[in-house]
Formats: sequence, C-alpha cells, structure tokens
Amino acid sequence: MKRIVIPILSLFLLGCGNDPLPKPKAYLRLEYPEATYKKATTPLPFTFDKNEISSTITEVKTLGNTKGIDVKYPALKATIHFTYKKVNNRNLDSLLRDAQNLTQKHTMKADEISYKPYENTKNKVFGMLYEVGGDAASQSQFYVTDSINHFLSGSLYFYAKPNYDSIYPASEYLKKDIRRIMESVRWKN
Repeated sequence: MKRIVIPILSLFLLGCGNDPLPKPKAYLRLEYPEATYKKATTPLPFTFDKNEISSTITEVKTLGNTKGIDVKYPALKATIHFTYKKVNNRNLDSLLRDAQNLTQKHTMKADEISYKPYENTKNKVFGMLYEVGGDAASQSQFYVTDSINHFLSGSLYFYAKPNYDSIYPASEYLKKDIRRIMESVRWKN
C-alpha cells in the first residue's frame, strides 16, 4: 500500500504548478478605415468636406430662423447634428453664449472639457471645438461663424448609453472628422 500511496501523494504535491490565473478583462480592438473626404453640398448656405463612411445628409425640421441637418455614421452608431442660424446685427453674442452654454450643460457628467479655437481669416471661418471627456451625452461640440452672416454649430451624439471607455475609439475617430468639417466649411453667398 505504501508503494501506491507515496507515488500518488508525490504526484499531487509535485505535479501542481502555479495556481490558475483568471484572464484579464479586455476590450475589442476597433479599427476604422482611413478617412476619405468629398465636398458635401447642403440645402443650407455652406459646404464642407464629409467623410465617405457617413451616410447622406438629411435635413431636419426648421424652427423659425433655425435650420438643421444631420450627418449619420451608421457603422459607428453616431450622428453629428448641425444647426444653422442667420446672424443679424443683434444676435451674434446670444448665439455664441448659447453654443457655450450647451457645452457647459455637460459638466455634471464630464470629467473634463477642453476647447480649441479655430481661425481661418482667408475664408472667414472662426470658431471653437469643445472636446468633452467622461460619460457625457455628447463627446464633441463645435461652432463656426463668419461673425457677419452665418452661424453653424454642431454636436456629436452616439446611439448608446454614454460609457466613455466603450465609445472612446469612435469618438476619437469622429473628432478628426469634426476638425476637418471646421477646416473645410465654406460659406455660400
């Protein structure tokens, strides 16, 4: 009996190696195609460069002097909502204040809000890009204006509950698109 018990006992003691470790949690590696842009014409008095992975531009209901369009990204489950307003001699300050206040509404859920001014004096396009970090409803917002006739604002929204870790790759990809949109806006006369 000793001959059987000792080898079996030694197998149990020597045969056991390291304790098994649980697999670490992982996230999907999301890769998006290289962005290619083409000029998009809109029913509104401006044009811009649109990423070809986005769907067609859809016009949104108008309210008074406010008009809007949506650029949808079905593969990313996201939409950039554009709002256009005509500038008159009295409303530029209130339009700027409204655009800034819309971004500030996200401070309750945002970890940080950074801003990057944009200026293109040659094409008369001036604006601001807001990047919102954290579980806010909108990860990016922007506005551009010529300060005389046109005011355009935009917000990025995803069709999902805001979870910053999950939407981060798509958000970063679309922030590049928003920068390109701001850089390529041309006002129609």
